[in-house]
Amino acid sequence: MAQNVESGQREDAVHTGPGSPSSASRADLHLHTTHSDGALTPYELVKKANEAGLAAIAITDHDNVGALDEAMEWGRSLGVEVVPGLELSVALGEKDVHILAYFFDHRHQTLLEYLAFFRRESLKRAERIVEKLKRINVRISMESVLEQAGIGSVGRPHIANALLDGGMIDSYHEAFEKYIGTGGPAFEKKYQVDPEEAFKLVNSAGGLSFLAHPGKYTTELELSQLIKLGLDGIEVVHPSHDERRQEYYRSVVNQYFLLESGGSDFHGGKKNDDQALGVFTIPMHIVETMRSRLFS
Repeated sequence: MAQNVESGQREDAVHTGPGSPSSASRADLHLHTTHSDGALTPYELVKKANEAGLAAIAITDHDNVGALDEAMEWGRSLGVEVVPGLELSVALGEKDVHILAYFFDHRHQTLLEYLAFFRRESLKRAERIVEKLKRINVRISMESVLEQAGIGSVGRPHIANALLDGGMIDSYHEAFEKYIGTGGPAFEKKYQVDPEEAFKLVNSAGGLSFLAHPGKYTTELELSQLIKLGLDGIEVVHPSHDERRQEYYRSVVNQYFLLESGGSDFHGGKKNDDQALGVFTIPMHIVETMRSRLFS
């Protein structure tokens, strides 16, 4: 493989903004709702995608498919295709790597059982973090964390927001830097499966597995390992990938006969979210290529 390089955007992969003539033939396949760490409900997100002129979206909540039925219903009503999506955490050595799953049966029993188990483990992890915080005299209640999570899977972002609302920190990022980030006094490792197990899980539900935003953390060797284990594709288009990085990952896709994906990683409450939605997109023909791979 070629060496990692700093990256960027190209016209074929990223369109210039909502409302452009080509926007109705584009898709954003990386979006989050209130069912994980997003700020918008499934309806609000589909409506926003429609207003951005998108033809298709994938809701990829963390370890949760609870948004999909509602989103698909609103998608049919508003004329936006909603692709079943999911973002899973896997362990690659000591790293936490994210896998995006697409086009799976979101009612598949084995998948649902795994996600239910993972949510239980996430709750236990959150409880351990809250206890560790109390030991260093940083006091928040588990109830305040669950209030932040709402209907979504509980995670560190909800703990950070509870700390912020409780006046324990001055900024969201301070929670990770000072307390709950890797190496922090209240850090707890997340329950994870290995990549091969995750790929088999997604495959058993009829879906495809993609490496999410590899430019953030994945080395050339790690990417090669994931490809050998059965990775179907790579998220080429992402706000963290500039044009040169996109071209690098696209060359890997072509070299290994993988699939390409892309999206804004929209959460609805993060800096620059509104600037990313409708901008970090892929052409619909790429979505059709993904779909056709399942039936080839």
